[in-house]
Amino acid sequence: MPRRLHLAGLLVPLLISACATTPPPAPSASITRLYAQPAERSLLDGIRAYDEGQHARAEQLLRKALSLNLADPADTATAWKYLAFIACSYSRPAECEQAFAAALRADPGFKLGEAELGHPLWGPVYEQVRKSPPPAVANGAPATTAK
Repeated sequence: MPRRLHLAGLLVPLLISACATTPPPAPSASITRLYAQPAERSLLDGIRAYDEGQHARAEQLLRKALSLNLADPADTATAWKYLAFIACSYSRPAECEQAFAAALRADPGFKLGEAELGHPLWGPVYEQVRKSPPPAVANGAPATTAK
């Protein structure tokens, strides 16, 4: 009998904890809600323009997104990443470095994907910036435009 009571004493808390409710997951930001926010809309439009090869337009939209203060540091880093890609593509290495440095300042956990790291133009620049101490930049950002 004492063994059964001991076993029941162990199982009751386990059963009670199994019945406890877990908090609901945090609401995710839908693309519709994000697109309704001017900074996030500019970021999404800038990425789309970049993907369509409209680099001057992409740069304009990405800079607008940054000026409107993106809410998420990862989004800020993403905007800087695309600006770095554009700068590297247009042979503006100092600006490319500055944009990657700004991305790392915005989100210290920022990393390029494997395919991006292997890119011959910006992969080596990113690695160099990532391994060096962050340079001081006025107002946290370089200010130039695509050619």
